[in-house]
Amino acid sequence: MGGLCGGYSRSQIPCKTGIAVAVCQWDELKLLDTLSRKYEFALFLDTGMPRKLGPLWCRNQGDITVINPYDAEMGNADSAARFRMMAQTAVDAIVSANPDGIIVFWNDAAEKMFGYSAGAAIGQPLTLLMPERYRLPHRQGFVRYMQTGVAHLIGGTVEVHGLTREGHEFPIELSLSVWNGIHGPCFTAIIRDISARKKIELALQQKTVELEKANSAKDSFLASMSHELRTPLNAIIGFTGTLLMQLHGPLTPEQVTKLSTIQSSAKHLRSLINDILNVAEIDSGTMELHPEPIFCSDILEEVAARLRPAALNKGLLFEVAPMPQDIQIHTDRRILSQILSHLVNNAIKYTEQGRVEICCNRRKEHEHHYVDISISDTGIGIRPEDQRRLFQAFTQVDTSSTRRHGGAGLGLHLSRKLAALIGGVISFHSEFGRGSTFTLTLEGQVP
Repeated sequence: MGGLCGGYSRSQIPCKTGIAVAVCQWDELKLLDTLSRKYEFALFLDTGMPRKLGPLWCRNQGDITVINPYDAEMGNADSAARFRMMAQTAVDAIVSANPDGIIVFWNDAAEKMFGYSAGAAIGQPLTLLMPERYRLPHRQGFVRYMQTGVAHLIGGTVEVHGLTREGHEFPIELSLSVWNGIHGPCFTAIIRDISARKKIELALQQKTVELEKANSAKDSFLASMSHELRTPLNAIIGFTGTLLMQLHGPLTPEQVTKLSTIQSSAKHLRSLINDILNVAEIDSGTMELHPEPIFCSDILEEVAARLRPAALNKGLLFEVAPMPQDIQIHTDRRILSQILSHLVNNAIKYTEQGRVEICCNRRKEHEHHYVDISISDTGIGIRPEDQRRLFQAFTQVDTSSTRRHGGAGLGLHLSRKLAALIGGVISFHSEFGRGSTFTLTLEGQVP
């Protein structure tokens, strides 16, 4: 019985007279002291098979029986061995503690993460791994759980901070579970170092703030430039209109053509600027709404009267389908007119022959009343692969250098934003080569 265990002679191992002592495989005397106070040990020299003594599983190893503290709580050496084998291959740190909150298992990943060897960590309290500010709440929670069984962290995952051997704090993701040991509830923590993830999250947050500031500055600039951008264009449009009226004398055909081109281009530019400013106002939250009761037949006739000439100039049949005169909605008239104008104008622009039709219907669904305003055409339609990007800003379905239809690609994007602003939604159905139908759905008033 004079063999050595972990560098200690038998005379150095604390024990009672007449009782041999089984010790752990780690060579820390303080650990032996802890175990000798916690457990009753025995020595088996006659067998190499695990044998149970009271609460312990013991294994003969030479003339000293080796007992792992985790095995002691597990109560089954084979199960404990399987757990250790799996835990040692884990990427995350795995730490187990006994009912006193003393570390009894420590895998290789924990050693790399915290800087403590297994010999230095096992037998120490869990607070060894915590910054000072966590230690008192941990002790209070530990006592509460042992007395009442009420847990706040067990069974979940939280983000806290760990403490390395050098005193460096770092962010961790902690998952805590409880299991029944021989002497009461034991705890196993799976710990993941999330320092790299936190750095990425911080960088993304900083970049997001920068982008939000830049976007806010852009929106503020565009909103404030509304008057300065529109005023010169209005002057150009007004003066060319006066000249075209020939109040100061006749114009030559060439002069009329050139002035008409100037006026048309100015109106197109004003329309584009208005769209850009509207998007900026919506994004910045500065667009004001003025809802009022509106009869759909009235607003649709207004839009049709304004855009019918453009359809007739292309030889298209332009119709407003008959509808009940009492269909009414409560919304912003200017915004509704703008949405419908965009949708009708698109239908005319992308239809070379056939017709453009405006329909209005009401329906009831789940005790709610809705109004559907649809604009249908027999135009070029939209390919299935192009439909997913139809409402993106500054996007044209035909992006080739020879595309026939102009525009900045803001109409549908702005229309969808405006529709959402007044509580509506735009949907569509399209078949390439056969035409499209765009539908604006709004909540209607009870007839």
